[in-house]
Amino acid sequence: MAVCSALLSISGSLAIAQSLPLAATPPMGWNSWNHFGSKVTDADVRAAADAMVANGMRDAGYIYVNIDDAWQGQRDANGVLQPNSKFPDMKALADYVHSKGLKLGIYSSPGTQTCAHYEGSLGHEEQDAKTYAAWGVDYLKYDLCSFSSVLRAEGKGNIAAAFPTQKEAYLKMHKALVATGRPIVYSLCQYGMNNVWEWGPEVGGNLWRTTGDITDKYERMSLIGFAQAGLAKYAGPGHWNDPDMLEIGNGGMTLEEYRTHMSLWVMLAAPLLAGNDLSKATPETLALLENRDAIAIDQDPLGIQGDRVSAVGPLEIWSKPLSGGAKAVALFNRGELETPMTLKLSDVGFHSGVRIYDVWTKKSQTVREGTYTAVVPKHGSVLLRISSQQ
Repeated sequence: MAVCSALLSISGSLAIAQSLPLAATPPMGWNSWNHFGSKVTDADVRAAADAMVANGMRDAGYIYVNIDDAWQGQRDANGVLQPNSKFPDMKALADYVHSKGLKLGIYSSPGTQTCAHYEGSLGHEEQDAKTYAAWGVDYLKYDLCSFSSVLRAEGKGNIAAAFPTQKEAYLKMHKALVATGRPIVYSLCQYGMNNVWEWGPEVGGNLWRTTGDITDKYERMSLIGFAQAGLAKYAGPGHWNDPDMLEIGNGGMTLEEYRTHMSLWVMLAAPLLAGNDLSKATPETLALLENRDAIAIDQDPLGIQGDRVSAVGPLEIWSKPLSGGAKAVALFNRGELETPMTLKLSDVGFHSGVRIYDVWTKKSQTVREGTYTAVVPKHGSVLLRISSQQ
């Protein structure tokens, strides 16, 4: 009987696992582009994997180690794509990453060339998908780039007119990935064109970029992040809006601005893909990236993206429903001066008698009145978890 019970338990667990979609929660990991750009090497990727284990990021949920552009070499006589000299053995690299309890991601384009003018996948979609699967790849970022010229030709100079062609290109690679039999997370990167959030699931996307590229500047990060208002209904388990990778730790923002970056991304249920040199990450950077309470907001199993509650001048309040009836609430000060901000609990579905936990200070308090006030620094944020007092 004990054996039968154990087998039933195992089969039940397998059934649950098989029913979960790929990217049931927003993907977490690291991507090479923001720091290394086209200079990335096999050694850089291995160092990132090593660092993710040593510094605790893997245990905090960062799983994917993603090589962005500039890994590609030439195709052989049979059309099989080879990595360039910076990546002497992609299968060995994947095996190394997997040995660390991590997963490997890779990058391509539906065009003839990638953004950095390396070999794209146009006309070789099935072949490339099989190559990725044989190497042991777990994640593909598929970047529009040179395919834009194809779209202009199809649309007689107007990319929007060739919208069906764009969908067909992304669907073709999705089908090729599925045909390999290997679970590979599919990341669409076409910068939010043609309201991709409306059709991303139709072409097999697990996540899709909703914006142009991020940079390591507060103005660009905040423009991208706050522009996600109104897109919450398109996100959920297996399909996520992607406002681009994290810049935390790259040096172009203040600590408060990076805290806002992390607060906003977790409220958005955004993919958390670190983009810094992990081998040189400071304790302050790791404290932001590895805050388990912030990560729990991003990874909440309900899979509901947060949205704006109010905006008065430079002051914004956002709310995100969490499992168990709690809510994450963020107070953002986009202005140039430190400012007190007052939250009306009724605006986020609560009244008096709530428990408020500050994610960054790790302090809790009971609020018996109908409001909560905090002083928010310039370009800063306060990230709260609010629950009814039992």
